[in-house]
Amino acid sequence: MLQRFRDLSFRYKVPLRACALVVITACLVTVSMISKEYDELRSDLLSNSASLGRVLSLNLVAPLLHDDAWRAFEIISTPLSGEGDNPLLTAEVILVLDPQRRVYVSTQPTHFQMLSDPARVSPEFRIVKDWLAANTQVQPTQLEPPESDRIFVITPISADGVDLGTLVMQYSKSVFLPRFYSIAQRAALITLLVVAVLIPVSWWWGRRMAEPLVRLADGMAKVGPRIPEDREIALYESKDEIGRVGVAFRRMLGELREKENLEREVVVSDRLAALGRLAAGIAHEINNPLGGMLNAISTYKRHGNDDNDAFTTKTLSLLERGLLQIKNTVGALLVEAQVKSHPLSPQDIDDIQTLVLADAHRKQADLTFANDLRGVLPLPSTLVRQILMNLTLNAVQAVHPQGHVYVRAYIHGGSLSLLVKNNGTTIPAEVMPHLFEPFAHQSESGHGLGLWVTYQIVQQLKGEISVQSAPGETRFTVELPLPQDEG
Repeated sequence: MLQRFRDLSFRYKVPLRACALVVITACLVTVSMISKEYDELRSDLLSNSASLGRVLSLNLVAPLLHDDAWRAFEIISTPLSGEGDNPLLTAEVILVLDPQRRVYVSTQPTHFQMLSDPARVSPEFRIVKDWLAANTQVQPTQLEPPESDRIFVITPISADGVDLGTLVMQYSKSVFLPRFYSIAQRAALITLLVVAVLIPVSWWWGRRMAEPLVRLADGMAKVGPRIPEDREIALYESKDEIGRVGVAFRRMLGELREKENLEREVVVSDRLAALGRLAAGIAHEINNPLGGMLNAISTYKRHGNDDNDAFTTKTLSLLERGLLQIKNTVGALLVEAQVKSHPLSPQDIDDIQTLVLADAHRKQADLTFANDLRGVLPLPSTLVRQILMNLTLNAVQAVHPQGHVYVRAYIHGGSLSLLVKNNGTTIPAEVMPHLFEPFAHQSESGHGLGLWVTYQIVQQLKGEISVQSAPGETRFTVELPLPQDEG
């Protein structure tokens, strides 16, 4: 049971403890009040009976001196005649003992006869006689024999120092009960009312006190394979200890997200760098035979048979252009290589439209080109054309029949901006982090090498490429800074 309470949420544990504290406190206060009232009842009994004893003992002096037993009987019977005035003043029996501790007179003469030994009538009086034999009292004394339900108030009767006898008043402890029960009933009722008011307040206060801890625990529970965003965690805002823990927790989450992003970027950079080195090695190996084949074609065209027919010349020209395109493409894989090409002109952008138009027609796609360039730019045309070609072909492949592809080239803030957008298939969110990695998102149209090559070229030109994909539009934006003239 204790273990199950320990495992209980603070959402319930704190309110339960607060309510238990209220109940325990109310019970202790009630018991303390009842105990105090009981002690006050006993004190009132002693005080009232002592006062009564002194009055009676003074009035009994004359009858005892004149041996007037009838007068003494009238005196001790007087307090019992006023029934209902005060229950605490009503004794069960009042006795006057002579100096030999025999009954001189009593309020119950048939039970306690004159000159009889009261101890023989009631064994409890044996304790009274023994006490009187052992003590010489000068003040009223309260005597409560053990295991007895009686209380005796003993008052000496004397005149000028002469012992005339002893006044003994016997009270029943039950005289307290009616008043005690009444007090206990009122105290219990007040306690119930207080508990009925305080328990809901304590429960509300406990829930409110535990809520910051519950929110903090819920937020910490969300930290796992994925770092939650700030909007996913509702923490207690304050400057107390729990509030400071919440602020530190948010700061920790921010640092974890930053660390996760840095790790992801490092992993992607390392992977792309390794693939780049691999591609560079392959490109170097391909460039050697390419160079040899191009040299052979050039030598044959210059020193070959003069009787070459037009078909051979045309075929050699096609082979040369094809090999040059392969060389330029391989050069794009060499991130550190600087492919020699003429500066970018508006005509180079228009050529891309001409080359891609056939693919757009086969897809029945609407291709729109906006070429805002008006002059030559100091950028390698081959690399820029390769970027725009890859992005445009990917956009055409992504759209459905009757889809739309929009391409724009323009100058913005000292950079060449290339915008390619389409209304085709949306890129899945899980693919986005690996979009520019080769073979990371294979499809029927390719293995993702085009975007990887594009990324390598953009990095080589010290530019940036970004992607936004939502239902209805996917947008690729490339920013290539224009080299500044030195001097």
